[in-house]
Amino acid sequence: MKKNRLGTSDLIVGEIGLGCMSLGTDESKVIPLLHEALDLGINFLDTADIYDNGHNEELIGKAIKGRRSDVIIASKVGNTRVEGQDGLVWNPSKAHIMEAIKESLRRLQTDYIDLYQLHGGTMDDNIDETIEAFTQLKREGLIREYGISSIRPNVIREYVDRSHIVSVMSQYSILDRRPEEEVLPLLTQKGISSIVRGAVASGALADGREDKAQKGYLDISGEDVISLRQQLEPLTQANRSLSQTAIQYVLAHPAVAVLAAGASSSQQLRENVEAASSPALTDDELQMIRSIRAANQYTQHR
Repeated sequence: MKKNRLGTSDLIVGEIGLGCMSLGTDESKVIPLLHEALDLGINFLDTADIYDNGHNEELIGKAIKGRRSDVIIASKVGNTRVEGQDGLVWNPSKAHIMEAIKESLRRLQTDYIDLYQLHGGTMDDNIDETIEAFTQLKREGLIREYGISSIRPNVIREYVDRSHIVSVMSQYSILDRRPEEEVLPLLTQKGISSIVRGAVASGALADGREDKAQKGYLDISGEDVISLRQQLEPLTQANRSLSQTAIQYVLAHPAVAVLAAGASSSQQLRENVEAASSPALTDDELQMIRSIRAANQYTQHR
């Protein structure tokens, strides 16, 4: 598998990683799946402290025993649960970050996290305080690098300008090309890497998932998604499937270092890895995809 450097850091990641949110909680299934991912050459595992109320981190911690040096662990922080309140409460304060990492390290059974990411972000945050927390964690050796997971260009610009982030995780696919307008050019210019999620658009661009496509995606109608799938057929006739086309599209951007692809089965895991070795899209094929109108119908978040 092709390896990429995350920003200007020393973190080297395979271009196909594993987004762990959809793994589930059945230890008898999750641990073998994580072992298989590592055996297939995946070395980037993306999780968050809120996934399954921390159980996701615990399962990863169990799975990587004896293999810690083979793995780049990425986790996230910023959301918390408050007793007596429903849902999540956004808390990017230094105090919360400094406490939350202790619990993540305990669950992951490690003394450092390779990439610690802010799990969101707004313009109302005390951004300097948040940056101070990550900077201190790096100085203390509890994290190797830090980044942000966000789809908001204005927030991303603040962190690009004011911090030393090495990565930005964003949703990006043929059906959601918002990052191409501002975020990816900025990251390319600054030498910061993109970590992609959602390349197959929640299944709308997956092989054999017309049912997902018919439901539409974001504000794109099911009819338009089906039309787009049909327009992509010329690219899938030879030796590249629809899913592989979708994955190769996001990997083609020079800012993208790794796709954190979800998988809840061995078959999905192997399909994701195989996509990395499918034929890369040519410049003409990329231009053809970019010309499809449905790909531009989702408006930018500000």
